[in-house]
Amino acid sequence: MTPWSPFDDLSPTQRQQLNAFAEELARINKRINLVASGTIPHTEERHLIHSLTLAHRGFPDGATVADFGAGGGLPAVPLAIRFPKVQFVAIDAVRKKTEATRLFARRLGLSNLKVWHGRAEQWDGSAHYAVSRATAPLADLWKWFERVVEPLDSVRENFWPQGLLALKGGDLTKEIAALLDALPNLTIRRTDLYELLGRPYFRNKEILAVSDPKG
Repeated sequence: MTPWSPFDDLSPTQRQQLNAFAEELARINKRINLVASGTIPHTEERHLIHSLTLAHRGFPDGATVADFGAGGGLPAVPLAIRFPKVQFVAIDAVRKKTEATRLFARRLGLSNLKVWHGRAEQWDGSAHYAVSRATAPLADLWKWFERVVEPLDSVRENFWPQGLLALKGGDLTKEIAALLDALPNLTIRRTDLYELLGRPYFRNKEILAVSDPKG
């Protein structure tokens, strides 16, 4: 099967925005530790593609997506570029990181990306989805999402089921078990990123899509 690429259906403008974000990330990262400096030469694969794996399925136009622990705007910035009709909120407790993300949004013209400084469990907004990249255990992420979730009337089959989308790596057995032990009615769909992309870097990396069938 031909590997999927998150770049295939991007417009030239979106590709330019992603390239500009990569340049800004490298520039700002020299002053503020947003991502590990050793990953900067590999930004396209390790940050852009990794974030955009969440575009393997879509989000409904007009939906709001909260990024818990957005750090330097990952995955919120690439996703806001990819889904211009979806609203994103980048949430992080480190002020210098939220300030960097605000700078990225302004320079890239991302009117659909807002930034909130503070702890995820204290955010006072609402969202239809939540995303996260290596931020916290699943049980914590779900607790934060469950507190702010705003139900959708319906979700088409080619979209993600309403819920939490977590980019995770390594052995997730205990983390998944801890969540399901506490909340056995939840559904967890696992997407293997190596199988999806065919890139060695993504071995043992997954998308965990957590949803509540009862809404």
